[in-house]
Amino acid sequence: MGVDVAAFTDEKGLDGVWDNYQCKHYKDPLTPKIGIAEIGKIIWHVYMKHITCPKKYYFLAPKDCGMALKKLLLNRQDLKAKLIEKWDDWCSKSITSKEIISLEGDFETFVNSFDFEMFTFKTALEAIDEHRNTPYFAGRFGGGLPDRPGASKPPEEPDSSESRYLQQLFEAYGDHKNAKVKEMKNLNPWPELEEHYHRQREFFYHSESLRNFARDTVPPGTYDELKDEVYAGVADIESSPHPDAYARLNTVTQAAAQLPLSANGLITVVKIQDKRGICHQLANEDRLHWRKS
Repeated sequence: MGVDVAAFTDEKGLDGVWDNYQCKHYKDPLTPKIGIAEIGKIIWHVYMKHITCPKKYYFLAPKDCGMALKKLLLNRQDLKAKLIEKWDDWCSKSITSKEIISLEGDFETFVNSFDFEMFTFKTALEAIDEHRNTPYFAGRFGGGLPDRPGASKPPEEPDSSESRYLQQLFEAYGDHKNAKVKEMKNLNPWPELEEHYHRQREFFYHSESLRNFARDTVPPGTYDELKDEVYAGVADIESSPHPDAYARLNTVTQAAAQLPLSANGLITVVKIQDKRGICHQLANEDRLHWRKS
């Protein structure tokens, strides 16, 4: 029906507001004959109520539209006139193999009143440049990932999203000191643990910033694959015997920092802080546990 790619703006699909991309993978630029035939096709199917009329109709091809077709698409009155002039030659037999579609009667009236402003073109370079703003660009076209923004500093008061991994941290400190540690102020007697606590929160926020970066720059699932790879690299170490939970935590995060990650799409921007922080993300999800009791 003259629709190669339908771009929907809502859940109503072809009954809502949508754009049509007519894609032609030809070795040469598109000619008026090719363009007019496709325009005639979609006008006919809109007339027959097989589909609703798109808001925009773009021609897109590797060699783009030729100059003659571009001129028609930039002057819609000329485009309509050319379609009417060439209907019998270019359109009538190409719309469907079942019948010849004549430009007459109610259909001719429909064509004459049709708004040709929707027809336009998009160059291949324009399409690629728009694609640059999606998570799929680097994987398809290369060129590396964009610069990664710096990680945000942890807020003074922990966010609710940190609750589980911080609980596990306090359990590890308590196990190490054989004392009850429920919150940060309980660490006052041990400055080295206070410093350790602040470092772990910074690591967590590093990994959270990487997760957010991944959401906008690489295909869905890439960050989860990275997290799974870190888990696979430290799971046996986490389940092995350790003197106490604090020792287990430090051994696991140290092992994570040394993991030779090489197959993930994010590897060029992953830092040591991220690898350590991912361990706390895994603890936040109860996939890693520091105290085994």
